[in-house]
Amino acid sequence: MIGGRRRALPRLVWALIIGLFLGALFTVLATRFLPDSAGREFLTTSVSASIGPVGLDLVAVALVIGPLVINLNALSVIGVLIVALVMRSWWF
Repeated sequence: MIGGRRRALPRLVWALIIGLFLGALFTVLATRFLPDSAGREFLTTSVSASIGPVGLDLVAVALVIGPLVINLNALSVIGVLIVALVMRSWWF
C-alpha cells in the first residue's frame, strides 16, 4: 500500500498543474469568444494568491524566484476536474 501512496502524490501534482493550464486555456477562449454577459463574468472572474519573491544568496550565486501567482476561477476548477477524471479513468 505504501507504493500506491507514493505514486498518488505525483499524480495529484501533475493533475493540478495540467488542469490549471487547461483552465487557463478555457479562460482565454471564454474571454475571446463569449459575448459580454453575466455568464462570462462568472466564468472568468478570478481570485489571485501570490507568494514571493524568494531569494537565495550563496557565495558564488544569487537566485531570486518569484513572485509565484495563482489565479483561480471557475474554468480553472473545471479544467482540474476534467484532468482528474481523465487520469482516473486511464491509470486506475
